[in-house]
Amino acid sequence: MIRNYFKIAWRNLSRNKVSSIINISGLAIGLACVLFIGMYVKDELSYDRFFKDNDHIFRVNLDGKMGNDEFLLGHTPPPVGAALKSNFSEVESYARIYKPNNEIIYFESNGQKKSLTEKNLLAVDSNFLQLLNYPLVVGNAATCLSGVNSVVLTERAAKKYFGDASPIGKTLVFDEYAKPFTVTAVLKDLPAQSSLQFDMLQSTESIPPVKHFNWSWVWLQMGTYVKLKPNVAVDAASMKRLESRFPAMVNQQAASAFKRIGQPWDEFKKKGGHWDLHLQPITEQHLYSVNVGTRYFNQSDIKYVYIFSAIALFIILLACINFMNLSTAQAARRAKEVGIRKVLGSARKQLIGQFMAEAFLYCLFAAFVAVVIVALALPAFNQLAAKELSINTLFGLQAIAGIGALIVITSLLAGSYPAFFLTSLKPVSILKGSSIFKDSSGFLMRNALVIFQFTVSTVLIICTLIVYKQLHYTQTKDLGFNKENVLVIQNAERLGQSEESLRQELLRLPEISNATIATGIPTQNRFADTYIPELEPGNTKSGENNILLASFIVDEAFAPTLGLKMANGRNFSKEFADSASVVINEAAAKQIGWKNPIGKTMTYPGGNNTQFKVVGVVKDFNVESLHQSVPPFALFYKTSKTYGSSTSYITVRIKPGDYAATIAAIQSKWRSFMPDTPFEYTFLDAEFDSLYRADQTIGQVFSVFTFLSLTVACLGLLGLAIYTAQRRTKEIGIRKVLGASIENVVTMLSKDFLKLVIVASVISFPIAWYAMDKWLQDFAYRTPVSWWIFSLAAGITLIIALATISFQSIKAALTNPIKSLRSE
Repeated sequence: MIRNYFKIAWRNLSRNKVSSIINISGLAIGLACVLFIGMYVKDELSYDRFFKDNDHIFRVNLDGKMGNDEFLLGHTPPPVGAALKSNFSEVESYARIYKPNNEIIYFESNGQKKSLTEKNLLAVDSNFLQLLNYPLVVGNAATCLSGVNSVVLTERAAKKYFGDASPIGKTLVFDEYAKPFTVTAVLKDLPAQSSLQFDMLQSTESIPPVKHFNWSWVWLQMGTYVKLKPNVAVDAASMKRLESRFPAMVNQQAASAFKRIGQPWDEFKKKGGHWDLHLQPITEQHLYSVNVGTRYFNQSDIKYVYIFSAIALFIILLACINFMNLSTAQAARRAKEVGIRKVLGSARKQLIGQFMAEAFLYCLFAAFVAVVIVALALPAFNQLAAKELSINTLFGLQAIAGIGALIVITSLLAGSYPAFFLTSLKPVSILKGSSIFKDSSGFLMRNALVIFQFTVSTVLIICTLIVYKQLHYTQTKDLGFNKENVLVIQNAERLGQSEESLRQELLRLPEISNATIATGIPTQNRFADTYIPELEPGNTKSGENNILLASFIVDEAFAPTLGLKMANGRNFSKEFADSASVVINEAAAKQIGWKNPIGKTMTYPGGNNTQFKVVGVVKDFNVESLHQSVPPFALFYKTSKTYGSSTSYITVRIKPGDYAATIAAIQSKWRSFMPDTPFEYTFLDAEFDSLYRADQTIGQVFSVFTFLSLTVACLGLLGLAIYTAQRRTKEIGIRKVLGASIENVVTMLSKDFLKLVIVASVISFPIAWYAMDKWLQDFAYRTPVSWWIFSLAAGITLIIALATISFQSIKAALTNPIKSLRSE
């Protein structure tokens, strides 16, 4: 019986070539989309699951409020790990991480002395590789980081520094410490599904800032992992009970540290401050950290997993709808077959089996085509989605079982309605020639499905347009400074006292209009500390709370080089004694509550209660992406007694022209000062663009799947147009004989479909508006959702649908009416 089902199914597939090609193409595209998105989702959900005992490993997050500043960070104070281990028996061990500055490393390779800038360096506690068991190629995880001057490399880094030679026992000289570090172990290259990515590990014992701030409960620069004992329950209720005991420990441990910075703990709590610790499962840190501030971890957002999964579901539904529509549209052709087979004794379940077998055969062919599409397009998809997905993923037992289940489910979705609809027809009515759509239910169902298809497609078009509009907004919005034609020279701190000399040399180049030295640039290396603002008479808001200020240490050329605008007061100047001066931004003045900030002072309790006098207020400028609001910010003069980052940048504004020649001239000046140190540079606009790389990826993926959904919908529309033209062949011939023009015939065949597309567009508007309003809330600064986007999306959908229908309509209208009438 089953063999007979498939034999008949093959005959029907071969006989109806056009509709078969349309069905298989639509289903193949839908299945390919599901496979692509399934591989993407599986990859996203597998992050950090390769660690042994990953269900008992947690990242410690800090939920804090200081003054009016609230934040959730994946960074913690240095003592947190030790405090948790000593106070809670549930904690088995802890390990911390710290991101040092980029390091110049000197080494020997093939008898030659070389140097490289290492950017992927982490400092970790000695037990890091025991808690997070990244696999070692050679070395002992328990001892390889126990030495102060030990260093561990990945295979990639080992090859970069030592080629094919064994790196064990060899030395790398770190420029910052001017002493050798010995390679003690080699790690396998890190899996792509690791939230932490690094090429080199050194011990935190070798990092001066870590040793200096090891006591501090307000220096938030370290990441902390804890591992709970195997017998500890890790369900949500148990973790909540454990976390509820943390505040008592924090109250005890943090009090002395806060007092040391001039903020008594009781007063801090009384004013609404809090310093709460939370444990986040390591398997959730990649997808569930969108609101967690961090600079260590590769993070994504679970909502994109949901969004892409929904897109995959909708696209496969569109393909199934095409199958349903074409099958029911051709019901009249199959109705007599059903009627005769019923008269000859076929049971309804046998007929249902026949139609389901046909659907399964279509899906089987489509699945084969889909796998071919995935194999051919996977490199492009990897580049598009910034992934390293492998086609081998599809050939594992789990994947094969999943594909098999997908084929069966798709067959049931695509074949169920046609099977039950056609087998419900009464044989007497069919053989008498009565219309099988006398109650119009079939037409209504087809129309509803077409509307659904184009609603989905139009929603995706609107979403894609808004995503790209927001990305354009991020690139064109006034950031409060001019990021164009700004070149940033990194590693300038290596110059020492020669920094200013090189800056002056660069200013002599005719291609350079200005240059500045600073510890940070927008997008990079701001540091933050608490300050006590002066109480302003009559203003009860001012001085009530410490303020957390992000800041750079800069020279007097910083503001003019970047094009910062002063809102009040003045910029730093060598003409004034500015060694204890500060320039704040408008956001800081507003948060403190100063009506007239000029002349006011701020005390820095972390630096021996040094006072800084406000000499100017700069207009707000963005130091990070537009996802975040402009924070309270301060610029300190480079001669100030501040305690900030040791990193330094020389930032130059270059004149438009021959950029390659300008860079070569700058490099020549650099080498005259630092012949053995690599010349590293970047452009400020490129740094800002990198902040939106994830958003750009989402936009690109959206646009691809939008195109595919529209393709599937149009394939279905083309199939219906072909069938409609065939069904109305005689009517078209009579109309032409009676004088109808080609335009009249095309309009007649197109208008009903276009009405459905218009209805779909109208339905899509509120759905798309709601979805994108939610997405845009992730941006502190966002583009307005303009009405013209909806009109443009509807217009695009309408034009594509019209082009699809018109192709067949014009072909039918041009047919000789004699042939049309003879066909009947």
